[in-house]
Amino acid sequence: MKKFFDIMRFKSKVLFWTMLSIFVLFSSANAATIENMRIGQQVSGVRIVFDADQKFDYDVFLLSTPKRLVVDAYGADIKKALQTSQNNIVSSTRIGKITGSDKRVVFDLKKPVLIKQVFTLAPQQNTKWRLVVDLALASERDFESKVGTKYAFSSAKKGAGVKAASAPASKSWFASAEKSAKPKTKQKIVVLDPGHGGKDPGAIGAHSKTYEKNVTLAAAKELKGLLEKKGYKVYLTRSTDIFIPLRQRVRIAQKYKADLFLSIHADSAKNRNAKGLSVYTLSETASDKEAAALAERENKVDIIGGVDFSENSKEINDILISLSQTDCRNKSSKFAGYMVSEMRKSVKLVDDTHRFAGFAVLKAPDIPSALLEMGYLSNRQEEQLLKQSSYRKKLAASAAAAIDKYFNDPEIAALY
Repeated sequence: MKKFFDIMRFKSKVLFWTMLSIFVLFSSANAATIENMRIGQQVSGVRIVFDADQKFDYDVFLLSTPKRLVVDAYGADIKKALQTSQNNIVSSTRIGKITGSDKRVVFDLKKPVLIKQVFTLAPQQNTKWRLVVDLALASERDFESKVGTKYAFSSAKKGAGVKAASAPASKSWFASAEKSAKPKTKQKIVVLDPGHGGKDPGAIGAHSKTYEKNVTLAAAKELKGLLEKKGYKVYLTRSTDIFIPLRQRVRIAQKYKADLFLSIHADSAKNRNAKGLSVYTLSETASDKEAAALAERENKVDIIGGVDFSENSKEINDILISLSQTDCRNKSSKFAGYMVSEMRKSVKLVDDTHRFAGFAVLKAPDIPSALLEMGYLSNRQEEQLLKQSSYRKKLAASAAAAIDKYFNDPEIAALY
């Protein structure tokens, strides 16, 4: 009887090891092999292409401190080192093992980027399976808004994102990458710009000699208080009666890495009957002229927050600045639309309320900006209203509601 059980135990062991061998061979046979990688320079970024003998699942996301692009390839083997070709974004490439047959490829980045798109291409006549990752240059603010596995581009396979976030690490740098991958809630930063100040009084009321610089500062402080109660981080370009040059106001907004910039003013006109509130954003003509001037200035360093243009050609810089301004102008117009909609509920507006001009304070190429004209100091009625705290608070409440709606807009909220 003992001999019978010994034979059975022996057969069980043989069967176990046989099945394990078959499983290993089957898994190996079904794992994709990444055979090559290419990095191609494009006008506003780079394209990374992985060549593989089979399709594989993936997660692609960004990490910060330092800046990295991560590609997690599930059920994929990498037979050789992936060499980084000459480009202006990726400095080096590293490969690590996540677990089992899952691999992680880390790209060290020279500059802030956004992942524009990720897609797989099926084999064609002279190609195998390809995974394509397109990166586009971005500002530091936009890069930070998309850091972490929360914003990963994933294949159709469910659970891939969980795997990327919780798989055991076999490399110390992988562990540190996971630590920095935790999504952070970004506090929105708003910079308010009370117009004029100091030696520049701005418009002067035709009836009570009210100074625009005093009205704008009072309104900005009232709006600041409301926004801070809502959880925004708010800065003023000036909090006292001092003169600040127009360009310096833009630099202040860039210094604070503003997500939104609002310049506050009161209008004046020869026609004393003119009245009503208006909102301005940068005109397309003014944007084009400003882009041309920026492209010629100081080796193009940090024109758009955090992006060093000094290594690029003039043609590429012109395109990058134009793209940034177009995107910024579109966001500014979206914000202006919400301002008009909210203000209409409580105060009188001028016809064609959303207007376009080349105001210097609206020319930051990387910060959505608008200029609010609260009313006409040249009009007796509106001068008296603008002197009243209760009226300014009504304007502030409408502006705060518009700012809320702007940041809750699906297109804008996706950046945070």
